[in-house]
Amino acid sequence: MRKFITALVVIPLGLIFIVFAVANRHFVTVSFDPFNSVNPAVSVSLPLFVVIIAVAILGVAAGGMATWLRQRRWRRAARQHEADARRARTETADLRAAASVSRHDQQRLPAPLPRGIYGAAGRDKQGATL
Repeated sequence: MRKFITALVVIPLGLIFIVFAVANRHFVTVSFDPFNSVNPAVSVSLPLFVVIIAVAILGVAAGGMATWLRQRRWRRAARQHEADARRARTETADLRAAASVSRHDQQRLPAPLPRGIYGAAGRDKQGATL
């Protein structure tokens, strides 16, 4: 299904790029010299579709970088929250382990007292010595 949807998007986009390239194949001169437009020092002669596609790619890259830089605050906050959550999980696990040990100690029965013939250490039920 995923390959079908990818093909459904990629094939029409490829056809659009091919038609665009064929329709705009005449050469244009791109000048990087703002002071001398008649005889520029730095200029390139390229097909128009190459110039347009290159500018579109550069625009997408510049927009992505600008967005990435503006989201720095949110990424930092996410890292701090993740560290806080990790610390809280560790502390919770330590507290649970301590509570488990504490509970285990409370459930342990006291050591049996030495019993004589008349009950515990020679005493009756009220604690009187026999």
